[in-house]
Amino acid sequence: MFKVKQPLHLTSAGLAVIPMAVSCVMTGALALAMVLTGSWETGSKSALMIVAVLIYATVLVILGRSGIANVRGLEMRASTDPLTRLPNRHALHEDITRISHDGQEVALAMIDLDSFKQVNDHYGHAVGDLLIERFAEEIRAACAAEARCYRLGGDEFAALMTGKVAGTILEGICRTLLERLGTPLDVGHRHIAVGASIGLTRSPVALRLASSELLRRADVAMDMSKRGGKMRCTWFNESFDRRRERVREIEDDIRAGITAGEFSLAYQPLVDAEDKRIVAVEALLRWDRGTRDALGPNVFIPIAEDSGLINPLGLWVLRQAACDAGRWGDITLSVNISAAQLRNAEFPIRLGEVLEETGLPPHRLELEVTETCLVLDPVVAERTLDVIRSFGVRIALDDFGTGYASIGFLRRFRFEKLKLDRSLVELAGVDEGSRAMMISSIALARALDMGVTAEGVETEEQAELVRLAGCDQIQGWLYYRALPAREIDRLIAEQDAALAQSAMPSGEQAA
Repeated sequence: MFKVKQPLHLTSAGLAVIPMAVSCVMTGALALAMVLTGSWETGSKSALMIVAVLIYATVLVILGRSGIANVRGLEMRASTDPLTRLPNRHALHEDITRISHDGQEVALAMIDLDSFKQVNDHYGHAVGDLLIERFAEEIRAACAAEARCYRLGGDEFAALMTGKVAGTILEGICRTLLERLGTPLDVGHRHIAVGASIGLTRSPVALRLASSELLRRADVAMDMSKRGGKMRCTWFNESFDRRRERVREIEDDIRAGITAGEFSLAYQPLVDAEDKRIVAVEALLRWDRGTRDALGPNVFIPIAEDSGLINPLGLWVLRQAACDAGRWGDITLSVNISAAQLRNAEFPIRLGEVLEETGLPPHRLELEVTETCLVLDPVVAERTLDVIRSFGVRIALDDFGTGYASIGFLRRFRFEKLKLDRSLVELAGVDEGSRAMMISSIALARALDMGVTAEGVETEEQAELVRLAGCDQIQGWLYYRALPAREIDRLIAEQDAALAQSAMPSGEQAA
């Protein structure tokens, strides 16, 4: 009997034609041999036909075995991830459908790697693939024989389990996985730190969920884990869906509000720490929603960032603020920019266009960024900030004292100014440790040739404290709240008039 070492890749037509062709050739060869040897007889015709049928059947069996092997190979490729050899999304759907009939609870975990894009950007996709394979080993080890793991695509994985307490056990597996990720993974000759955000959901016996709905709920819960700080597990809650619906409504309102001109700017002055003269203003976005519920920037700006609407909205803020600041003499204009804007390769180009259109001198513009904006994608952020600085625009680090900025971090991004967060200013007045932290932060800024602004100053005691500690500028309700542009016009005009008056000789002032 023939042995097939490798399955033959044949079409359905080939499976039908080849056996007949082989049998015809072999039968013809046998008949020719019989004629040449003189052994051709009437009885031989029947034998020849039997031989032909046997040859046909043999070839058909061989090709049938090869066809079955081909089909099995195709099925394997259709349900297996080629990189990690884990079951894929298709296999997960089939498994959920199959085990849903077992009368047991079904639990699903969606696992997404944190900051995987940065690994690809920094090391290249080849190293990214190695990291995916390495993480697949970790998830296999964590699941062991208790749960089945899958790779859904990109940096998304899943784990599935069934049983009376499947959800509890699966959560324990996921927390074990997070503990494993507390140590950098060995990837080739590199040690790469990577985290994960995990969303969990279950399908109880009393309420069976379709596989697509189970995956959707796990994905929603995973997204909430990312929003909650990453490296954590979050169970799906019905309130998540209501929140997502509300977010979609606000997205639509933002889009309509931009078109309808519902957004406006207010400006909060910053004063010189010594003479209390207005030296800068910070542009703050406001949204007039008419009869609808009021929403503060802390609510609608994150939604605009996630939806991409921050790009047109932020561009409008820059253009409007630059137009207003053009009539305020040498006053510095501060504008906040988000992480989404920094990641947008078009942002520096649009910024240059705004400066050219409005005529605002670049040295009068100061862009404020938070530490979070920079740590999400430091390579891209550094590149973008270098381009912005080439225009002559200044960069300030906002909310300093709330994150984990190191000396190396400050030196790398070379900020022109630090803005001390209001929480640090408040605590410095009542807590010795916070006061020492504030003073050391100011000393560090001075050593790195940075200016320092204290935010959220509301009392004379706080103002005196930050002034003695060495702050250059003060911002807070003690001096000014956020005001419309026309009020800033009036304040600047009064200040200019007072400065002009004080500069006049005493005799002219009396006259």
